[in-house]
Amino acid sequence: MVKINLLPWREERKQVQVRQFYAQLGLAAAAGVLLLLLWSMLLSGLEEHQDARNAYLQSQLTLVNHRIAEIQDLQKVRGQLLDRKQIIEHLQLNRSQMVHLFDALVRTIPDSVRLTSLKQTGDTMQLDGDAQSNASVAGYMRAIEASPWMGQATLMRTDNKHQDSQMPYQFSLTVKLRNPELNDEPAAAGSAAIAGKGRRP
Repeated sequence: MVKINLLPWREERKQVQVRQFYAQLGLAAAAGVLLLLLWSMLLSGLEEHQDARNAYLQSQLTLVNHRIAEIQDLQKVRGQLLDRKQIIEHLQLNRSQMVHLFDALVRTIPDSVRLTSLKQTGDTMQLDGDAQSNASVAGYMRAIEASPWMGQATLMRTDNKHQDSQMPYQFSLTVKLRNPELNDEPAAAGSAAIAGKGRRP
């Protein structure tokens, strides 16, 4: 016996297909929303991690800047201490210079020359005085230059004032000062170093 289905099966199948399509569309939409949420959470986590790294780097940068400032302050203090140390060493090395200098002045001045004033500025000394003649001044200059504590003597002026019959000439000299103790120090240090090497086993 042949069975004939007279129901509208095509419409039912079409409705089933439509329902399946909307179901799949809903699942796809749900999956898209889920993926979007996951992606947003991932980006948020990466952003928070980057913010944490940035904050750490900023704190370290602040610490480094603070340490750099401390180092610069220490370098300034070190420079000031070195300057003071050099000044103290220079004073210690030159403390006997004036004694030797006055002794050299007494030894070098001839009987035909008389000093009226002297002025020291740094490593230069100005000598003013009276002399019997220009030859006396020239001899005094040679004696000065032969002294280990005084160097080149430059004649600034010489005038015949005729105010003193014995010493009518007035002169002014500029003398470069020197310290043989300072000049001997490198040689002494070198000798000490050589002697120290010779004592090594």
